[in-house]
Amino acid sequence: MSAADSIVCPPVDVIIPHYRAIDQLERCLQSLRRTSYPSMTIIVVDNGGGDPALRQLISRYPGARLLSLSENRGYSGGCNAGFRASTADFVVFMNDDTQHDSRWLAELVTAAERDPRVAALQPKILSLQAYEKGRKVFDYAGGAGGMLDRLGYPWCYGRSFFGVEEDRGQYDTPRNIFWASGAAMLVRRTSFEEVGGFDDSFFMHMEEIDLCWRLLLAGYRIRSVPSSVVWHEGGASLACGAPEKIYCNHRNNLAMLARNLGIASLVPVLSVRLLLEPAAAFFYLMKGRNGPAGFAAVFRALRDFFIGLPRTIRSRSQTQGLRKLPDGAIFRNQPLSLFFARPNAP
Repeated sequence: MSAADSIVCPPVDVIIPHYRAIDQLERCLQSLRRTSYPSMTIIVVDNGGGDPALRQLISRYPGARLLSLSENRGYSGGCNAGFRASTADFVVFMNDDTQHDSRWLAELVTAAERDPRVAALQPKILSLQAYEKGRKVFDYAGGAGGMLDRLGYPWCYGRSFFGVEEDRGQYDTPRNIFWASGAAMLVRRTSFEEVGGFDDSFFMHMEEIDLCWRLLLAGYRIRSVPSSVVWHEGGASLACGAPEKIYCNHRNNLAMLARNLGIASLVPVLSVRLLLEPAAAFFYLMKGRNGPAGFAAVFRALRDFFIGLPRTIRSRSQTQGLRKLPDGAIFRNQPLSLFFARPNAP
């Protein structure tokens, strides 16, 4: 018997934003059925897909219910709507292209119960495609825990700009991380409410990093829980290199920097990033058949970042009001840039 079995299991609501891929969702629900945690409910948020078969599918899974939205609000808006419909003290936000070890949730809750200053936790996220081929490879969307370099580029233990690693147990020690992946993250309800939840305007991509950054500013901790294991298909919503993914990543990343960095850090970091964005656009241009679309997506992201700057500035004042830690404390031990160092070496 593990520590998770010796405590009263607090209720957990698992919120799954969904858009049209019903076969993918069914595989996720079948996997969740094998979860060895007695107090779990599931809220599937239909992001305006309107598939009439969805309600019938959900009815086959006890403990699951459907929340239907009239339009597609993306990951961030769908998760926020699901959160408002939930009541549990712990909430898991999860992609519908995931599979799960039977004890994934028990391990997350046990870790959360140990320390009330931990606001969000992430399991070890492995590649589902590699797993089906008998390999243990970290998934790109989270790996063994998310980090952020000082220029605002995200990386993960087990994954960086340089590729993904085989899981050899090198990250099996729980640790503080900068962000937990939206593919599967457990969040403490009171902490999520305190910092205002996800930013609906992000729609998809970077919203979990922005959320976790605000949690760090408020003095909370984010932790990895490698004893909890989730497999992620990856690219099920948008393939790697899709122009819309490039657009959201670049626009949201700049907005996140403008919102969360202290003013002394913001001016130099944003100046450097605005110089690097055109370089990124030319990088996409050289990458093949989607290159021109990727090139255009970066400049569209830059345009919309500046158009949305008044809103970002308004939200910045609220975010900075959460601040209990300086940037120096939050970015301690973070590399200046992934271009200069490989930070995830064991």
